[in-house]
Parts: sequence; C-alpha cells; structure tokens
Amino acid sequence: MKFSALPALAVFSCLASSINAAQDEAAQLSQLLGEAANDILGQLREEEGALAKRGVEASCTVRNIAIRREFGSMAPEDRKAYTDAVQCLQRKSNLTPNSLVPGARTRFDDFVAVHQNQTPYIHFSGTFLGWHRYFIWHYEQALRNECGYKGYQPYWDWSKWAAAPQDSPMFDGSPYSMGGNGEFIPHDPLVLLPPVEGANPPIVIDAGLGGGCVQSGPFSNMSVNLGPIGLTNTPPGPDGGLGYNPRCLKRDVGPFCLQKYNNYTRIWNLMTQRHNIRDFQLDLEGPPGTGDLGPHGGGHFAIGGDPGGDLFTSPGDPAFYLHHGQVDRLWTLWQALDPATRRNALDGTNTMLNDPPSANTTLEDFINLGYAAGQPIQMKNVMSTVTGPFCYIYL
Repeated sequence: MKFSALPALAVFSCLASSINAAQDEAAQLSQLLGEAANDILGQLREEEGALAKRGVEASCTVRNIAIRREFGSMAPEDRKAYTDAVQCLQRKSNLTPNSLVPGARTRFDDFVAVHQNQTPYIHFSGTFLGWHRYFIWHYEQALRNECGYKGYQPYWDWSKWAAAPQDSPMFDGSPYSMGGNGEFIPHDPLVLLPPVEGANPPIVIDAGLGGGCVQSGPFSNMSVNLGPIGLTNTPPGPDGGLGYNPRCLKRDVGPFCLQKYNNYTRIWNLMTQRHNIRDFQLDLEGPPGTGDLGPHGGGHFAIGGDPGGDLFTSPGDPAFYLHHGQVDRLWTLWQALDPATRRNALDGTNTMLNDPPSANTTLEDFINLGYAAGQPIQMKNVMSTVTGPFCYIYL
C-alpha cells in the first residue's frame, strides 16, 4: 500500500509559513521600535538646538542620555553587575518605618511596601503608566547611587522569549540570569476570578513549569519578607500582608501567557492600532471583564509564583523591574510615534477601575513614592523620558 506524502508536506508547509510570519512580525516590530527610538533622539537634538539659541544649556542630550538595554543582549558580566546591585539593596536596611510596614527589613522592601500600599490607585487608573515609570527610575537610581551600579535598568523583551521563557537568559538559572524557575511541582491551572462576580468570565492560566522555590542563580537564597496580599487561594500574610513573613522566592515560569498575551502580533497591534492613550492603556493592561490579561498581566503571570503572581506584592520578585521596564519601553516608543498628541496624554481616574469613584487624573496630580524615593513629583514631569528628572532611552 502506498501512502501519500501530501498531508505531511502540507503540515510542514503550514509550519514553515507560521515561522516565517513570526519572523516577519518580529522584524517589522523591531524596525518600528528602532525608528521610534531614533525619533526621540531627533527630537532631543531639536530641543537642544532651540535651547542653545536662547542661551540655555540642555540638561539631557544625545551625548549624556542613558541607554536601557534588553537583559538577554547584555554581556554576562553586565547582567551579573545588575543582580549584584539588587542583592546589595537586599542587604541594606529599610527606610520605611516598621510602625507603617512591620515586615519591611531591607531597602529592597521599601519599594515593595510602597507598591503594596498604593496598588488600589496605580492599576487600571490614570496614574498607572506615569507612576510605574517614576517607580522604576527611582529603583534604578537606588541601584546606582546606593549600591555602585554603573549601568542602567534593563528590560525583558517578552515576545523574543515567548516560546520558552524558562530557558531564556532571564530565567535559565545561570550566575548571569535573574535566577531560575521554581522547582517543578505538579499543580493545577490557575483560575483568576473576574473583577465583578458572575458578570465576567474567569481567566484560566495553564500551569507553568515551576511552582516551587527558586533553586538556582543569584536569587536562589533570597528571602521574600512581605505579603502575600492578593495571591489566589492563599490567605494574606500577617498584618494584612504588611507583616514580616520570610519565605523563599517561588516562580512558575512557562510559555502559556507570553504566547497568548505577549506575542509579536499582540505587541505589533498595540503599537500600531491603538491611536489614543485610552485604547493603548486598555490593550496593555487587558480590558477589564473580557478575560484578556493584556501584555502587562501576561508578563506578570508568565513569572507567576509568590510574590510574582500577587498584584500587590509583585515587586518582591526582582524580575518585576525588568517586566515593567518593557511596559515603560513600549509606552515611551508609542509616545514617540506621535509626540504632538501622545506625549502628555492621560486617561483614567485616581482609583483602580474608578472604585471608589474619584476625579480624573491630571498633569497637576502628584506621585508620592513614600520612603522608596525622594520628593513627590507631578504627573506632568514624568510624561517624557528626556525631560523632568529623566534622561534615558530604550534600545
């Protein structure tokens, strides 16, 4: 009996087409983001020239701008310098008073604590993007000014590693990674309940490839001191999650979320089809009640575990800052594609999902990072990465 080879050839042809399409999307997105970065530098040159004509010296120029890079593209020694600085923050004493956050023990915990306390105001709100930009920048400044780090905050390019994030330079467990995945523990899919009970579909996330304590890489012996507060099927820690609750860092890294919410097609559409800040931010965070996590939620739950899967305490996983570096990168480059209408665009109120009802966020509103950082800053001063206190770009 002879068997036709046509079905096998058809499958191979379909697979090859899919791979080629993904490669094309990656190349197109890379070109678009590169052009946006060049636009920022061009705008910076123009602004520097305009100031020079008025006899004013620009504080941020193409000669002194900081460059934030993708973690996997950095030299191994530069990646290790970054994680060494993070561990330095974890050895320094906290500035947050224990009367306010009883469980804070380290300088690293100061950043976790302020995120815990302000979570109801900095997600699905008008402050989401600006607050996290300022938060990540101050974390970078702490690494540089308090721990001698010479580089800048790296970011995690989700799409690049979506097929197998557990094997990527971020999570492969080498001395030059952000630590490995958690120990594999068989477990069920994670079911996230909707924000309004019974009104929206739950979100089901396939089980990752970890689940237990991180056992390799720089953070294998790390102590998570605060939380949990918002983990599914897990009661809050002492003092509502603000008390001292030392435990291992757990992760459940796997490809499900990145392939579904953070693939090249999703990011391409985010950057090219969302033309106002409302649509951009909704797509990034995932439209509430639709069963869609969005790239922001997808990145968080691709890390998963404890505290990575906790909305409140997620900065307790050092990978948080690279994830939000990518969030800030996309916002930065989206702004650069149409700076006239996007640079100062805001949408949303000052509370999560406007619950309780609150005023719309304005450029005059303040961001206050408490003991994690210095003086409060107005939203209007965090709307560009090359003005206000900032002078950085993503490459």
